[in-house]
Amino acid sequence: MPDQTLPEKIANQLRRDILRGKLMPGDSLKERDKAADLGVSRTPMREAIRIIALEGLITLRPSRSPIVAMPDVKAVTDDVEVLLSIEKLSGKLACERATDADIDGIAAITQHMGDNFDTMDTLGMFEIDMSFHSAIAKASHNKPLAEIHDRFLARLWRARFLSAVKRRNRASVIEHHTAILAALRARDTVVIDTAIGTHLDRLTEDIGDVIRREHQDLQDKAEQQANRG
Repeated sequence: MPDQTLPEKIANQLRRDILRGKLMPGDSLKERDKAADLGVSRTPMREAIRIIALEGLITLRPSRSPIVAMPDVKAVTDDVEVLLSIEKLSGKLACERATDADIDGIAAITQHMGDNFDTMDTLGMFEIDMSFHSAIAKASHNKPLAEIHDRFLARLWRARFLSAVKRRNRASVIEHHTAILAALRARDTVVIDTAIGTHLDRLTEDIGDVIRREHQDLQDKAEQQANRG
C-alpha cells in the first residue's frame, strides 16, 4: 500500500505481529522499545498505537504502557452480530448498485484467492479474504455503510483471523466466495443473502469458541505461574 503514511505502515506491522502471535494478549507494548525495534521515532509509533487501539487490538492505560487486548466474549459476539447484518445489507445493495467494474474487481479478488490458496500463508490469505468483503461493502455505494463495515471489520480483525485459521478449508472458502460472486453477477438479492449466510452464519459460534479458549489458556497459564511461585 504505497499511499500509506508512516504511522499506518507501523500500525499494519503491529497488527500483523498481533495476528501472528508475536505479540500475545496481555503483552506490554512499550512505545520507546518498539520504536527502536522498528527504527522509527516515538511520534509515528505513538500514532500507530492510537490507530490499533481504536480497532480494539490493544488497550491503552493511563501512565502505563498499553497492552495487547484480550477481548470480552460477549462484546466480541455482539460485534459479530452487527457485522453479519452489515455484510448482508451490503450484499443486497451491491446487487442493486454495483457497477460492472465493481463486480469485475471482486471477481479478480476471488480468482486471486483461488490461484494462491495453496501457496500463500494464512495471514496473507486472510487479508485477501477481508478485501473481498470490504469490496462488496464499497460496491453498495453507501458510504456510511462502507465506513461502518470497515470499523467493525477492524474491531473483529484478530478474532476473525483466529476463526479463519480454525476453519481454513479450500473447498468451503473458494466455493463460498464463488457463490457470493455468482449471486452478485446475477444481481439476485435473495441468493446473495443466502450465500453470505452460508459463509458467515457460524462466525459467532466460531469466534466465541476461540475467544473462550484463549481466556481459559490465559487462566491456566496464570495458575501454573502462581503454583510455581
